[in-house]
Amino acid sequence: MKYNTKKYDYLIVGAGPYGSIFAYEAAKRGKRSLIIERRPSIGGNMATHKEHGINVHDFGAHIFHTDNKEVWDYVNQFTEFNGYINQVVADYKGERYNLPFNMNTFYQMWGVKTPKEAQEKIAQQRQAAGISKTPQNLEEQAISLIGTDIYTKLIKGYTEKQWGRKATELPAFIIRRLPVRYIYDNNYFNHRYQGVPVDGYTAIFDKMLASDLIDVQLNTDFFEDKETYLKEFPRVIYTGMIDQFFDYQFGELEYRSVRFESETFENDNEQGNAVINYTDAETPFTRVMEWRHFDKKADDGFTILTKEYPQDWDRSKEAYYPVNDAKNSDLFKKYKSEANKVDNVIFGGRLGNYQYYDMDQVFGAALKAVEKEFKE
Repeated sequence: MKYNTKKYDYLIVGAGPYGSIFAYEAAKRGKRSLIIERRPSIGGNMATHKEHGINVHDFGAHIFHTDNKEVWDYVNQFTEFNGYINQVVADYKGERYNLPFNMNTFYQMWGVKTPKEAQEKIAQQRQAAGISKTPQNLEEQAISLIGTDIYTKLIKGYTEKQWGRKATELPAFIIRRLPVRYIYDNNYFNHRYQGVPVDGYTAIFDKMLASDLIDVQLNTDFFEDKETYLKEFPRVIYTGMIDQFFDYQFGELEYRSVRFESETFENDNEQGNAVINYTDAETPFTRVMEWRHFDKKADDGFTILTKEYPQDWDRSKEAYYPVNDAKNSDLFKKYKSEANKVDNVIFGGRLGNYQYYDMDQVFGAALKAVEKEFKE
């Protein structure tokens, strides 16, 4: 045996949340797993590191939020959460607005003070734009929800930067989950349970993977010897790109990628908020995170800001966001059909299922896979 040297029960490709949860649960049942991870760190896109006493999120801001008590209780066994509430500020060419869209936003935009006034203003703009009852694209859906002014200033530029295409070319469902509140409430999420871990996310995975029945190999690419891995291991949990697993035989699925630029400042408060979105089309980045505001922990005199730049994806970049339009959804169905024919491989996670997941959804999906695998 070249890789399965300890009679592993599972090979897990990817040390993100899906693969780590599976390994942890398998170990509880006496099963031995080898995790191989292409990156130099565990935790997938949830990975964090500490710098100047600050928990820096390596792959963009991650706030855990959920209404699923089972998932919330599950993740809390590994860490303590601090109760952080995400209150985003939007910057449009120097004008500042509160997000998500609520009475503060409507007052800042139009000077309206009551829900009735805000609803009337949105209804007027929806009617003037001639939006049908069934919006056909993201632009129509957004105007239907919050009117032309807010769409133009706070959605259009940000969204087109994020996805690299016109809002009229994007499906309406992308923005349907957008919170719109007729109360003065800047809490970005509607969920009951929210926060970030006091010790950073990587600490969660350190605990998950601490079992003697779990071995982790970083900087290890499954595709450098795919056929040998598949031959040697009786069961494989695969959390990479599903189209790559099948050698792109039907063509590439599309993704959006992101690059990050971080800078350290010698003061205690550079931008005054954890997250500021830059919603005009001209600013090349979409948002700036100031990490010390996420958990109020930092060495005196230091703060770290990270700018997030969306970019086109190619095979040399990390795949972050699946482009779930009609063309890609049809292509994914072909790959999913092939995946269903592979008996000894479980395809999971954001890339394995070509679906954008919030963290709680990944946790829930992994726990369901465990339940199915061990038929509890």
